[in-house]
Amino acid sequence: MIELPTMLLITSILGSILAGFVCSTVGTFVVRMNLSSIGYCMSHAAFAGAAFGIMMSIDPLLSAILFSFGTALVIGPLAEKAKLDSNIIIGFLFSVTIALAFIFLNLIPGQAASGTALRILWGSIFAVTYNDLIFLGILSFTLILFIVVFYKEILSVMFNRKLAEASGINTRAFYFAILFFTGFAVSLSLRLVGGLLVFALIVNPTSSTYQFFFDFKKIIIFSPLIGIVSCLAGFWVSLITDFPIGASIVIVSAIIFALSIVISPKRKKGKNMLLLLI
Repeated sequence: MIELPTMLLITSILGSILAGFVCSTVGTFVVRMNLSSIGYCMSHAAFAGAAFGIMMSIDPLLSAILFSFGTALVIGPLAEKAKLDSNIIIGFLFSVTIALAFIFLNLIPGQAASGTALRILWGSIFAVTYNDLIFLGILSFTLILFIVVFYKEILSVMFNRKLAEASGINTRAFYFAILFFTGFAVSLSLRLVGGLLVFALIVNPTSSTYQFFFDFKKIIIFSPLIGIVSCLAGFWVSLITDFPIGASIVIVSAIIFALSIVISPKRKKGKNMLLLLI
């Protein structure tokens, strides 16, 4: 088992808790609004941005945020103006961002830079900084405030966007707010979980929670809890096995999701209803 200095251990645990909270909280919006492919595209855009930052010797976090925001700004308007299905735009941007990411990684000089690039790819316990904790804390507080203040509007937009628009809610503003929150969550969690795996932390905990509850209040409470448990358990697995922390977190969250499908009371009720109808 890897032994860490106390301060590094505390920093890593706090980073795991906050990353688990923000990713799985935005996951409740992403999964319910069927935005999984958009979030997946944004996570790779953030990965490309981080690689670009390393190549240009600027803060990878800043460039990751800029790239993910740029993608969020492009997806919606481009799909509307080009009159194309959003999946086509997403597929196009996904291929472009992942190609750019590997080009930027290939242009990074030196072995030390290559080590940094690998940490961006797979995540690292040692990559979390105090600034990351501060930004993750600010994002967590902003997310909680956003949900508390606009809970009714968020609920309306998520369950039926057209009805919400007809009732006078500016659905586009909430749609872009969710994209921006997703971009922030992905960019700030990149160092811990890694660019190739961070989106699993957004989808898996929320998908697990949906196997147990219908009530959105319970989903929005328990999804972050499962996200935090996944991160802490993945952190522990990484310490005892020396596996990359991002991969460990994703494996743990995937196991929780698989177990939730097996023991899901919602699925059992569905089967019982089907048997009664037969």
